[in-house]
Amino acid sequence: MAAAQGRLSDGAGGMDEAKGTEEEARHKGSTTPPAFAAAVEALRAARLRPQIEVEATRAPQRLAPHAYALEAAVVDGEEDLADGRLVLLHDPAGHDAWHGTFRLVTLVRAELEPEMAADPLLPDVCWSWLTGALQARGLTYGEPSGTVTRASSHYFGGLSARPSASQIEIRASWTPREGLGGVPDTAAHLSSWCDLLAQVAGLPPAAPGDASIVTLPQRRGPQSR
Repeated sequence: MAAAQGRLSDGAGGMDEAKGTEEEARHKGSTTPPAFAAAVEALRAARLRPQIEVEATRAPQRLAPHAYALEAAVVDGEEDLADGRLVLLHDPAGHDAWHGTFRLVTLVRAELEPEMAADPLLPDVCWSWLTGALQARGLTYGEPSGTVTRASSHYFGGLSARPSASQIEIRASWTPREGLGGVPDTAAHLSSWCDLLAQVAGLPPAAPGDASIVTLPQRRGPQSR
């Protein structure tokens, strides 16, 4: 996977259906709205921190007339510390639930230490990381919604040698503010999403000295890729 080039995901409401290639988007040719084409091009051109590998993936076909999807992983050597998907949806006619013509949908997940997963405040903290990442880059958005899910796995019998594992999963969607020409600043939204991925993975903040950003402690052991 090419580092910092384009790999994301879908989030609350349709995330798991995210499938649709760049080639398919190009086949639509002149039917692609200029605002959507500009928003997608900004995603492709975004510069991201080197620990995050991003690539295009298939986008959902039934959530909106136009969609573009990326998936990403926070990588340390040959191991993934966290991963996720981000999907850009566009309906030129507008969408009542979105209160706009664009929508960003995401999924972020990572493994946690069991004691961290047991913290009753963890879901609220994780949701605040998402909103805080958007606000830290001065982004305006509306109609945010989503879920924070934590799950634990305990192994028995032939698998009893494995240590217990806990995972956090953030699914969310929000409406980015549209700028000049009706195009949202998708590059900045992608960067803020990558900030969230980095926090969940336990990486230090990209901007040194920002005491407002709290990251997860490094997990017991990253997943093999």
